[in-house]
Amino acid sequence: MAHFETTADIEPDRTPPALGRRRRWTWLRSLWRDKKAVIGLCVLVVLVAGALTASYITPYDPNAQDFEFLEAPSSTHWLGTDDLGRDLFSRIVYGARISIFVGLSTVLLATVIGVVLGLLAGYYGGWIDNLIMRYIDLQWAFPNFIIAVYLVAVFGTGLTNVIVAITLAFLDDFARVVRSMVLSIREEDYIMAARSIGCSNGRILLGHILPNTTAPVIVQATVSVSYAILAEAGLSFLGLGVQPDTPTWGLILSDARTFFSRAWWLAVFPGLAITVTVLSTNFFGDALRDIFDVREYQEEM
Repeated sequence: MAHFETTADIEPDRTPPALGRRRRWTWLRSLWRDKKAVIGLCVLVVLVAGALTASYITPYDPNAQDFEFLEAPSSTHWLGTDDLGRDLFSRIVYGARISIFVGLSTVLLATVIGVVLGLLAGYYGGWIDNLIMRYIDLQWAFPNFIIAVYLVAVFGTGLTNVIVAITLAFLDDFARVVRSMVLSIREEDYIMAARSIGCSNGRILLGHILPNTTAPVIVQATVSVSYAILAEAGLSFLGLGVQPDTPTWGLILSDARTFFSRAWWLAVFPGLAITVTVLSTNFFGDALRDIFDVREYQEEM
């Protein structure tokens, strides 16, 4: 008589609590040994804390035009003032709010949408896979920033439209990563066994396949945050970002173009803020990639 596996036979292995704790400590030790990752994480924590407490740590209103124009950095204005007499340090700190919020929100939305598309395309195949992947391939043919510029031109400027544009521009990265993993996972024996006992497609996708895609998705999300921050800065630099009276790093850089020869600090300090944020995010993302060992999935894309 043929033997049919029960639901218990195909349930994912339950990691013993002690082993689970050991793995977590191994993961943390590996991260701690990577000095660049530790530095990057510490810098990101400081940036996020500064953005959240901007109203408490900034000495002036970022839009107050109460000071001398183009004043060099001093004890009164640590990073100087701009062409309208606004304190540059206050504007950069408040600008971190926009950059970090856009980076995190767009990547979160792109992750959710991209993961869903990748799961559907990889699991069902056929016309669903062709429909989704032809769109993804079309989007893949253009740089993400060019797509974001086009979408903002269609939707219009403003914070919400910028978030929507960058989200749509970045979701193809997540869809490709997840689909490449699903194509191999769906052929595993435990997936076949789940089908044989009548598990629904939803249960297979959410209970068996999705948990096994989390590592590369986390790494992709971490790296994409830096690209999203750069995209927002680029859009603001071109005048396609948030409203002109909202302090953002890209807008501050855009305003500095005319005065660079007279006031070097207008371009240097916001440029350093963008550079430090992007490098710190990449350092942390590279460490996660090495720990989770997901480079093989990136090569399959």
